Amino acid sequence: MANESVITTMDPELKFELSPEVSNDEYEAVHSKSPVFYDLYERKSELKHQTHYCPGCGHGVAHKLIAEALQDLGLQDKTIFVSPVGCSVFAYYYFDLGNVQVAHGRAPACATAIKRSCPEKIVISYQGDGDLAAIGTAEIVHAANRGEKIAVFFVNNGIYGMTGGQMAPTTLVGQKSTTSPWGRRPSNEGFPLHMAELLSTLEAPAYIERVALSDNKNIMKARRAIRKALEVQRDGVGFSFVEILSPCPTIWGKDPVEARRWVLDKMTPTFPLNVFRDRRPDIPSGNEPPQRTVPDVLELTAKAGAHDTSKPKHAHFKDVKMKIAGFGGQGVLLLGQLLIEMGMREALEVSWLPSYGPEMRSGSAHCHVCLSKERIGSPLVSPSDVLVAMNEYSLRKFAPEVVSGGLILYNGTSLPDDFSAPGVQAVAIPAAEIADKLGSTKAANIVMMGALLEETECLASTTALSVLEDKVKKLDLLEIDRKALTAGRLFIDDQAHFGAVNQPDGFA
Repeated sequence: MANESVITTMDPELKFELSPEVSNDEYEAVHSKSPVFYDLYERKSELKHQTHYCPGCGHGVAHKLIAEALQDLGLQDKTIFVSPVGCSVFAYYYFDLGNVQVAHGRAPACATAIKRSCPEKIVISYQGDGDLAAIGTAEIVHAANRGEKIAVFFVNNGIYGMTGGQMAPTTLVGQKSTTSPWGRRPSNEGFPLHMAELLSTLEAPAYIERVALSDNKNIMKARRAIRKALEVQRDGVGFSFVEILSPCPTIWGKDPVEARRWVLDKMTPTFPLNVFRDRRPDIPSGNEPPQRTVPDVLELTAKAGAHDTSKPKHAHFKDVKMKIAGFGGQGVLLLGQLLIEMGMREALEVSWLPSYGPEMRSGSAHCHVCLSKERIGSPLVSPSDVLVAMNEYSLRKFAPEVVSGGLILYNGTSLPDDFSAPGVQAVAIPAAEIADKLGSTKAANIVMMGALLEETECLASTTALSVLEDKVKKLDLLEIDRKALTAGRLFIDDQAHFGAVNQPDGFA
């Protein structure tokens, strides 16, 4: 090659004229891997140099177009990529960006939260048709209607690709799938959803375009559309949406070349390629909610002393993973929330994960609570160091998960006769009776909290009192809760003094 300069391009037919002295023939057009991708893909140890996508899948092309646009615009270090369930689920293995994995259909909602809390970041929501146009329909419509300043890339292949080829909201009329074996019938399954057209009826979106990954010409148009969507966000204009018609050779049962032709010949007549919106939306300004810091939102600096996160942690603290369980209405979830609020005020890392049935009241409910000096990898607690069981059902269900040397606090006058938890300390506390005598059975959870703090010494009782003073607005209830907190502590002290702690057989 006469000249050693190398030009990177998506189209090998693209010519360059960089100077009158050098002809196009002296340059070589090559494909290369964008630095926006990781050097190695760690999803499969034996396939670290390639993605998991099927041959001919449009996701790989879409990924490359997004990566090139981010590289060209210099946005890699400030981009957060949000990917939900679907064939895009493993994008975090490929994009060397900030990555957030979310539940099915929830990418626009999560992208909204990220963008609002980090307005200087570029936030991308990357979704398939089964995700965005089915379970996530409400999420995308409302995000677009609010004009959230995010970029949404919607990969539409007209089918559920990952889960076996079920009919999607965008499946064509007459197209067969595992759930429409006679072909999609408007009278039975309805018509395909046109998401670009639907969103373009709203006032707030700034940029909406539909493109196709069908041939080189249309791929270059897709490249420009993706770049434009990111520029719209970079410039703070508003919501941008690019619908990308994409081949799915494996589920369609076609070879890659045939699948690309099918996109052009069959999909584009139903989903015409077009720029549906390209303008600066007229959204009244001046009434935006004030931007507040996380400590301010959590009221961590509202009061001197009680909310002082710079103070040393409680002297007796150790990392604790606990489950709190009982019937709905016993204050199970609230007790967990109060504990993590205390943990935050003592500058700890905390997490709270609730679980309850649809009955809520009288149904089974429990929550997972983590208190740690280090960052918490998962809010799920299994096994647990501590179990707070507000009823016998919860005691029997969760006691086997308590680690050896752990603690069980049971709301009852005594442990069941046939109950056994070898190697675990179990304490029966008549919390409901104590709370009832204080004036409200609802305070039983606070009695248990007082007992928990006294037995484990994981958090300071003074912190518990300050949390109650901030959270309980009715003075009569606050007074009962104060007494309940003290009663729980005193019960444990009395048990220890008289050596009457209930211990199952086998406890050492």
